[in-house]
Amino acid sequence: MAKKGNRVQVILECTEHKESGQPGTSRYITTKNKKNTPERMELKKYNPILRRMTVHKEIK
Repeated sequence: MAKKGNRVQVILECTEHKESGQPGTSRYITTKNKKNTPERMELKKYNPILRRMTVHKEIK
């Protein structure tokens, strides 16, 4: 039987995109270790629609 790990897949969504009023969303899929980072992740990623680096937060 396969061992269950602490690593889970999470979706990161841009926080500045909604305020800009432009259509579409910027989302990234990544993994995180639940034991080491129990709180929601926040990373700076590139938003191709706004054409700059923005803060992306973990969504459910």
